[in-house]
Amino acid sequence: MIDLKLLQKDFGGVSAKLTRKGVSVELLDDLKKKNEELKVAKVDYETLQAAQNTMSKEFGIYKKEGKDVSELKAKVDANKINIADALEIQRVKQESLEALAMSIPNIPDDDVPDGADENDNVEIKKVLSPKEFSFSPKEHWELAEQNGWIDFERGVKLATSRFSVSFGMGAKLERALINFMLNFNSKRGFEEVSVPSLVNRAALEGTGQLPKFEDDLYKIQDQELFLIPTAEVPVTNLYQDEILAHDKLPIKMTAYTSCFRKEAGAAGRDTRGMIRQHQFHKVELVSITKPEDSDKIFDEMVSCASDLLSALELPHRLVTLCAGDLGFGAAKTVDLEVWLPGQNSYREISSVSNTREFQARRAKIRYKDGDKNSFVHTLNGSSLAVGRTLVAIMENFQNEDGSITIPKVLEPYIS
Repeated sequence: MIDLKLLQKDFGGVSAKLTRKGVSVELLDDLKKKNEELKVAKVDYETLQAAQNTMSKEFGIYKKEGKDVSELKAKVDANKINIADALEIQRVKQESLEALAMSIPNIPDDDVPDGADENDNVEIKKVLSPKEFSFSPKEHWELAEQNGWIDFERGVKLATSRFSVSFGMGAKLERALINFMLNFNSKRGFEEVSVPSLVNRAALEGTGQLPKFEDDLYKIQDQELFLIPTAEVPVTNLYQDEILAHDKLPIKMTAYTSCFRKEAGAAGRDTRGMIRQHQFHKVELVSITKPEDSDKIFDEMVSCASDLLSALELPHRLVTLCAGDLGFGAAKTVDLEVWLPGQNSYREISSVSNTREFQARRAKIRYKDGDKNSFVHTLNGSSLAVGRTLVAIMENFQNEDGSITIPKVLEPYIS
């Protein structure tokens, strides 16, 4: 959640930054109105409380001097009722502002480029050169079917569209990729954790998926439990409502989970193949750190994901997202896009984001900062999406006869 104190202190500055992220003028006007209403309610309460304090002092003086206190007592009693009413009004106004603030995205960093959508993102660099083929490279779904690695029709039979079943070497490669990624991340200092695939509403609110993206989540009927859209949710919320020791930070974690998304906002996109599935495997990076270290940790996470792709010999590029393309909770994001020769384009395979204290404020994750408790910074990133990595391997390591060479680093993981 955005800092409401900062909002009250500098509404114009915060609004200008949120406008860069596409927040509507109407929503900002509503936010301003609720913010002003809360300020008035606080002043009303504080004024009544100050009057009560003054009358209480007078009451003591009157009693000491033997004066009649009946009239003053009546005023004190009446003011107590007014104070209770004012406090209730303040509470309602506070809750109304906070409820609206839960739907307001994070403030983008100042160095995030302006822009409306993915067309305005800025390329940082390319890593490894795409292979030149002596034949026309096939797309991954054709290769998957030809090699018997992935069966899309049986996925539909078992569930619905955008589900698939892996067989033989396809299934082995998925397992190999998961183990390789976890080992790679562990060597970079990220502790492996295993977390539930179901989380409660508070966890999803803590990382910003709720209330805004409820339509994209799979909910368990008659229970406040949801299938996770990403391991970011349970891993970050491991420390929900905790105060961490200063010397315990940073906490760097990696986790493998299946992820579940309705893809409600992606109708008609990537309907063929493995790019956009309702269920997919992913290895995640999550870091919890002191604010002064978060930029350094961010660079470490981007490097970890990029080096992982390089180890797999997959050409890719790093892209800074513009303000209009940033995710809801992100203050800054670098996407890693892998080269897919079958599509003759770069496609997203990882997204590393620094949310600053946005998630920490929602999830109440703090640390001991001298004599006070301060919010941590939380960061997350894909490392990597397993299905998309398998797609990239199929397309980049294909041979003219349709066979696929296994990357050398994965050979020890396949038995």
